[in-house]
Amino acid sequence: MKLTVGNVTLDNNVILAPMAGVTDLPFRLLCHEQGAGLVCMEMVSAKAIFYNNKNTEELLSIHPEEGAVSLQLFGSDPRIVAAMAERIQDRPFSVLDFNMGCPVPKVVNNGEGSALMRDPRLVEKLLGGLVRAVKKPVTVKIRKGFDGEHCNAAEIARIAESCGVAAVAVHGRTREQYYSGRADWDCIRQVKDAVKIPVIGNGDVDSPQTAKRLLEETGCDGVMIGRAARGNPWIFREVVQYLENGVLIPPPDNREKRETILRHARLQSECKGEYTAVREMRKHLAWYTAGMPHSARFRRAINTMETMEELTAGVGAIFPEDAD
Repeated sequence: MKLTVGNVTLDNNVILAPMAGVTDLPFRLLCHEQGAGLVCMEMVSAKAIFYNNKNTEELLSIHPEEGAVSLQLFGSDPRIVAAMAERIQDRPFSVLDFNMGCPVPKVVNNGEGSALMRDPRLVEKLLGGLVRAVKKPVTVKIRKGFDGEHCNAAEIARIAESCGVAAVAVHGRTREQYYSGRADWDCIRQVKDAVKIPVIGNGDVDSPQTAKRLLEETGCDGVMIGRAARGNPWIFREVVQYLENGVLIPPPDNREKRETILRHARLQSECKGEYTAVREMRKHLAWYTAGMPHSARFRRAINTMETMEELTAGVGAIFPEDAD
């Protein structure tokens, strides 16, 4: 099912969630190739752009073969956020997203991310300024609320809609919950009932069946997949096939896993150099092999790998060709 966000029509309504330290360019490419209708970048600080932070340029890199890309900004100063959005709007992303969901203390303690849900008037200034500053569709990612006593997702979504925001993504947990407990899908349904713009549901989607159930139970327009995609970019093709055709396709075999992981590592090396790539691949390899026989021993070995040659040999050992 296609999803239209402002003037952008996506191939489908299954979306890779933005995740710091995960959804970099190589991983987004893999998820797009596996069928994600939109891939979301790691969040970028508006202040870091303002101060020309050298590490931010890498975060802003986009590959022409990524398909539809959402660039996510975070910040709390309406003037800086709007000005930096205007500065970068000619980069090749499709949608500009604003982060109001990050629960990390260093972000929240700065009054950014999910902390903004405590200040609806500031939200209105931020989103209104963003929509006026850029020609591309602006979306926003929110949570159920800041804590259990302040569940104001529907109120914030209405403010977003009144500012001209094109779509809202809702994670059905409060900031207080982080990622623990069950996501409250009823909160997503309440947001869907409150606004006319597209609503994207997020939280606990880890299979084709849960994706379909989220859509059916909440009436939301799209599904956002985050943690379940780590080490499993194939989840996008599985969910898309199930939603479009009702077919549960088999998981990838050893050969496909091995080839995808090694391609992921090569892309990391091309983007970041071998030293950084091998170290960043350690966490991805732990996710790719979670739950597999002998994976604990492999994960211990991962942390000693320093070269692509060692990584390639290690991946070949846990995904041997004769086991295909």
